[in-house]
Amino acid sequence: MTSLSNTRAMDRLIAIMARLRDPVGGCEWDLAQDFASIAPYTIEEAYEVADAITRQDMPALREELGDLLLQVVFHARIAEDAGQFAFADVANAISDKMEARHPHIFGSEDPDGQSRQDRWENAKAAERAAKGATSALEGVALALPALMRAEKLQKRASRVGFDWPDPAGPTAKVVEETAELAAATTDAERLEEAGDFLFAAANLVRAYGIAPEDALRAANAKFERRFRGMEALAGGSIAGRDLAAQEALWQAVKSDEKSQA
Repeated sequence: MTSLSNTRAMDRLIAIMARLRDPVGGCEWDLAQDFASIAPYTIEEAYEVADAITRQDMPALREELGDLLLQVVFHARIAEDAGQFAFADVANAISDKMEARHPHIFGSEDPDGQSRQDRWENAKAAERAAKGATSALEGVALALPALMRAEKLQKRASRVGFDWPDPAGPTAKVVEETAELAAATTDAERLEEAGDFLFAAANLVRAYGIAPEDALRAANAKFERRFRGMEALAGGSIAGRDLAAQEALWQAVKSDEKSQA
């Protein structure tokens, strides 16, 4: 698709949203929305993009990317209606940011020996400092899934030296937190210790160079696949079978998977 075609397509979408938000002839539902009311849809669309990628479904990915782009245009239109900023401001802001974070590509600087990741992280740190950040942890979005946010917090702390040098430290911490969870006697204590355990587990996984969110997503998919396999072997449901019978089905499914690997 040519640059002109891209521009026309983007202009068309922006014009459609402006029409939907027109106070005179617009859509009642679209006019009633604000940032907060559509934020859950924005998050949902991002997950649907990720799901299409995981399934390697390109027609679905094209559709879901469109749905996600609509969310950006929607937020920008709400802001424009309020006299705050417009879509062009959003696009220019991210363009400026990407150019600033890649001086070795868009600027006159020669590569300085930093890795791509270090250059990227240092540029982001400089941006946060320019905005008045007072902590290495500042800017980690509260709305992130808890496991993903735990990893980001741990990475930020690691960049200033607060980290174990190898997996032995986080392994011991997981053992410690497991014992503390078992020893908890009240609901409040169990909630706190369960959180500490999960945070420690995320840190241990990260120590092996694995993204905890990716690992858990894969584990969820594996559990669902195997549970459905159990149901298939049981003729539709495992309800009413005792634990030994259920375990036998689980092991049968695992064995079948290994034989097909």
